[in-house]
Amino acid sequence: MHITARLRHVILWPFRGAGRPAAFLATGVLVQLGVLLVLAVPWILFVPETMAAILPAVLVPAAVVVLAGPWLTEAQRGRFRARLGADIPAPHEGPRPSPAGWLRSPAGRRQLTYHLLYGPLLAVAAVLVLLTWAAAAAAASLYGWIWLVPPDRPFGDLGYAPGGAYVTVAGAALLCAASRLTGALTRLDLRTATARLGPSREELLARRVEDLAESRAGLVDAVDAERRRIERDLHDGAQQRLVSLAVNLGLARATLGDLPEDVRRVLDEAHREAKEAIEELNGLVRGLHPAVLEDRGLDAAISAIAARAPLPVGVRVDLPSRPSATIEAVAYFVVAEALTNVVKHAEASRAEVTVERFGATLLVVVSDDGVGGADPAGGTGLAGLAGRVASVDGTLSVDSPVGGPTVMTVELPCVP
Repeated sequence: MHITARLRHVILWPFRGAGRPAAFLATGVLVQLGVLLVLAVPWILFVPETMAAILPAVLVPAAVVVLAGPWLTEAQRGRFRARLGADIPAPHEGPRPSPAGWLRSPAGRRQLTYHLLYGPLLAVAAVLVLLTWAAAAAAASLYGWIWLVPPDRPFGDLGYAPGGAYVTVAGAALLCAASRLTGALTRLDLRTATARLGPSREELLARRVEDLAESRAGLVDAVDAERRRIERDLHDGAQQRLVSLAVNLGLARATLGDLPEDVRRVLDEAHREAKEAIEELNGLVRGLHPAVLEDRGLDAAISAIAARAPLPVGVRVDLPSRPSATIEAVAYFVVAEALTNVVKHAEASRAEVTVERFGATLLVVVSDDGVGGADPAGGTGLAGLAGRVASVDGTLSVDSPVGGPTVMTVELPCVP
């Protein structure tokens, strides 16, 4: 049994893994025969003899093949998917373009070269490989054919001559070669079709960039939504508990007059700590996502920042409609961080904030009359602002000569 299994393995080795590629090549030949039949129809029906008859006989079938190009591409992509399990990406995103649009596009021209040039050449090679399979199988099974032929017929005694053994050995060797040729031609067809029927490298990179941009936008929106959720939880949960604690401590301090001095001192300290914790939590909530921004928009939120600033801040917000929540949050935090930098580093006596919309761009300008010299690489928070702005495909520029003034301009894509 062990010897029989080894013998079977040796006999079937040339055919191992060659069935699907051979069927793939055969279906490719059938598709190309269909194209060839369309091109040959006028010559089958009649033989053009004049130039006026030859030109339509050539141009009309070629035009039919060109117009059928998108459907030929779908047929070839289906062949690769069904026979090899290889999914060639669609060259176009969205609905299928019109024949005229398909022909004008680089992807359409690439596909047309496959259908009219590479496909026929590969089909010819496939026919040669399939004929090699047939000849190799016939030669390798010579003794079977001889057994079927009576001895008194021609070639009936070929099996008893040395030539029969040579033919059989040559057929076995040709079977191995046909198996290798089938695999090589299949891989060549796959590489050619991927390059010609699918998107180019530049188109794949463009798609990848679009996918990454969408993923990043989704991540930014998710982070902003999570920030708003945390703000609501802190505002409605921990902050309310602290307020209730401070109120109870205040009531206890006011109503319990006969407490020992050390107990009253501890009560006063606890009340003061509770109020300081409320102030710190208010600042944390505003830093996460201020409720006024979500409820009343940029104008009210930036005005609240300006009102808390220790220097005069002029605010002008001119927006016909509110931008998306993510862009609105980025603009708010840009203004908040910029004014914080002005207070800490600029030694300014006044600042101005302007927010306007020009078409699809939200323009945020923060200026001050301070000492200038702001450098995004100097660790003053501008590098973090640049990163936050870039996360939504915005741009940040700073004009801050030594001696001032400083003007920071931010452009954000304004999506309504």
